[in-house]
Amino acid sequence: MATAPNTNDTTLAGFIWKVADDLWGDFPHTDFGKIILPFTVLRRLECVLEPTRDKVVESYDTFKDQGIPLDAILCNASGQPFYNTSKYNLSNLGSTKTLANLKDYISSFSENVVVIFNEFDFETIINRLSKANLLYRICDIFANIDLHPNTVPDRTMSNVYEHLIARFGAEVGTGSEDFMTPRDIVHLAATLLLDPDDTLFAQEDGLIRTIYDQTCGTGGFLTDMMNHVATFKDNSKVAPVLIPYGQELQPETHAVALGSMLLKKLESDPSRDLSQNIKQGSTLSDDKFRDKRFHYQCSNPPFGMSWAKDADAVQKEHKDEKENGRFYAGLPKVSDGSMLFLQNLVSKLETPENGGGRGAIVLSGSPLFNGDKGSVAIRRHLLENDLIEAIIALPTDIFFRTGIGTYIWMISNRKPEHRKGKVQLIDATGMGSPMRKNEGNKRIFIDQNAIDEISRIYADFQESKVSKIFDYTEFGYREVKVQRPLRLDMNLSSERIVDYRSTTEVMKLKIADYEKLTKYLESVENKSISHNQFFEGLYKVWAKPSKSILNGLSYWFGVKNPLAEPSQLNGEPLWDKELEDYERIPYNQDINDYIAKEVLPHAPDAVVDDTYIDEKDGKVGKVGYEINFNRYYYVFEQPRHPNEIMAEIKELSAEVAQLLGEI
Repeated sequence: MATAPNTNDTTLAGFIWKVADDLWGDFPHTDFGKIILPFTVLRRLECVLEPTRDKVVESYDTFKDQGIPLDAILCNASGQPFYNTSKYNLSNLGSTKTLANLKDYISSFSENVVVIFNEFDFETIINRLSKANLLYRICDIFANIDLHPNTVPDRTMSNVYEHLIARFGAEVGTGSEDFMTPRDIVHLAATLLLDPDDTLFAQEDGLIRTIYDQTCGTGGFLTDMMNHVATFKDNSKVAPVLIPYGQELQPETHAVALGSMLLKKLESDPSRDLSQNIKQGSTLSDDKFRDKRFHYQCSNPPFGMSWAKDADAVQKEHKDEKENGRFYAGLPKVSDGSMLFLQNLVSKLETPENGGGRGAIVLSGSPLFNGDKGSVAIRRHLLENDLIEAIIALPTDIFFRTGIGTYIWMISNRKPEHRKGKVQLIDATGMGSPMRKNEGNKRIFIDQNAIDEISRIYADFQESKVSKIFDYTEFGYREVKVQRPLRLDMNLSSERIVDYRSTTEVMKLKIADYEKLTKYLESVENKSISHNQFFEGLYKVWAKPSKSILNGLSYWFGVKNPLAEPSQLNGEPLWDKELEDYERIPYNQDINDYIAKEVLPHAPDAVVDDTYIDEKDGKVGKVGYEINFNRYYYVFEQPRHPNEIMAEIKELSAEVAQLLGEI
């Protein structure tokens, strides 16, 4: 078997991508990734089966006509949770019947592999290649690449998949971050998630835990987490086991994840098919793990993804299942589903009674401070239930197709005692290293030294220049409604009275009420009278005018006058809607003290509306939370003195003049 020239990440990916040279002209460049990915997966599976290939075929020939289930027998023969009974492989398909032989080869895989190539729509691909007279050539190229896991480890192979998908995504103009997460971010998140339990992994014999990725892409997070605990293998005890679960929306990406999980083995149960736990479908509207909870979760949902397609199912779950549903806390705006994925993660944390759960989720900045009602309610639920351990701000320009700021949220329902009621904010925005060569928008890489440093800061839980620790209530506020009195004089000119008496509202009055109103208006016509005097006089002749009449009179005849006395009706103050305002008062600060200091000096007649209350605690002001990194990490820089700037301008001007003179 030939070996690829070099099996480091980028070189191997480039070597495989050279297949594209043979596709130019016959296929649009947007199809290159669709062709290369399934062949890459096929060759990797083939390399794993090669040592036991003859044994499997022999077992198949022996038992195929005996009417007994063959899966267990053939998996035992292959030493893997999958097998292939064909006499063909990529190297012996022949140049004359390549298509027929390749179809026979694919159909001879066990069902758990056949489903992978169905999701790739592989038959359509190879039919097109055959029609272009390229099928034999492509098969021959891949037959000469050694992709066995012993040659190309999981992490390197994940980087290859990532490179191919990223390049494919760039070609077709789609966001490659929808398909996978850069490996450095995967490794950082997995390290932050699992490092706190390293002592447990090292000491517990045969420890079994579950892991889950709700948007698993090619399976990078799952693979990295499994690799993490593999380092604790000790001949004196049974290694810890992480059983993977995942769900992915895109069929092609899901197919890659299936192939990756087929090759993963559990030391305690090597024949177990881990690909069976990787499901395809929308996590938001078609949850494949509805009744399951997990010890560890890692995920990177697509940034700013609209959940409009999932809206019916999500809204129904929110309405019907209430506290038993995943989205009980609230629904964010439809244009961004990040906080739905965040709630899904929380809903799947293992219960504290069973050891509890922890999660790491990569999100954009919007969940930190998005102000819509649903997002505010979700943040409140997370903070008041003490589910947020830490939030780490990452450098910009670390994803392939976006340079936006991103954050890792550490979620837990089993916080250690010293973290309870606290949230740690870590500013890691300056801890990235520039890449030698950009990959799309990705210019920054978080190397192992930075990962170790961020993990240490997180574990130490100490205040520093880049680490700040807050009581969760410090992110809270009460939004209170501040009212200002309505101050009106009454303009009772003859013209206005005539116009008002012809309105529909007045014409509908009973004759007796109409006569009372018109008689009263005649008695005050063209007089200068205040709002309160006007209505005091009206009540003397008409005891119970309707609310619509009262409002109509204020609308028709009222004229604002900031010097007038506050207007009332029946002793109840009236408020000026145009002067109505809302104040966000820090949660731990007394409302009256705040109003006295911040509002009354500017508006002495302002009053807090005590009917504007929080639905949850019944107190004045509605509670909300936001986590504004810039507020906590902003450092004021003194502007340069104008004289210094002017001196520099003169110096530069002199240099320019000298250069122009030389020209």
